[in-house]
Amino acid sequence: MEQLSCVELPVVEKKTYFCSMKRIILVTGGQRSGKSVYAEQLALQHSDTPLYIATARVWDDEMRHRVRLHQERRGPCWTTIEQDGELGGIDIGGRVALIDCVTHWCTNRYLDMSGPDGALPDSSDVQAALKRDFDRFTSQEGTFIFVTNEIGCGGISDNAMMRQFTDVQGMMNQYIASTADEVVLMVSGIAVKIKEEGENEE
Repeated sequence: MEQLSCVELPVVEKKTYFCSMKRIILVTGGQRSGKSVYAEQLALQHSDTPLYIATARVWDDEMRHRVRLHQERRGPCWTTIEQDGELGGIDIGGRVALIDCVTHWCTNRYLDMSGPDGALPDSSDVQAALKRDFDRFTSQEGTFIFVTNEIGCGGISDNAMMRQFTDVQGMMNQYIASTADEVVLMVSGIAVKIKEEGENEE
């Protein structure tokens, strides 16, 4: 695979890297495995002023508290874009973008496509919509760092909606991993690289 080529440009005494090709990195793992912290450190290795694309919807005070903790940890060097819907309309301008997280992005689309009476959506339709949005978003140049959850590692839920969503999330994880240049699995705060750059090549 061709080596990533970046041009370093000064931005208010900081560095922003504009990349001349596309690179996708997926960071996956369970809850509290260290995914977000690792992904943030990785983004800062590539740029002093990365983008942070927040996909969560703030449902309650606990979620609001979690968001505040994340914001305080990141600090002022990040540019935050809050987008709980489609990602395809975001122009990252060739920069380094951290998307946290795939699970919230999938959850939002899944719920938006559910029936008004709580009827379950067609999982194939949800997956197709997510894939189209992902493909459109990642068709531009830049470095994309996606954070996701391995929610299917536990037992099988007795809730039909949760079982269906686990399938949707699992298939999207597989899809993103298949296109990614690198995949990192976080286990107890330790990063285990399970896909190396160049493995997509024939």
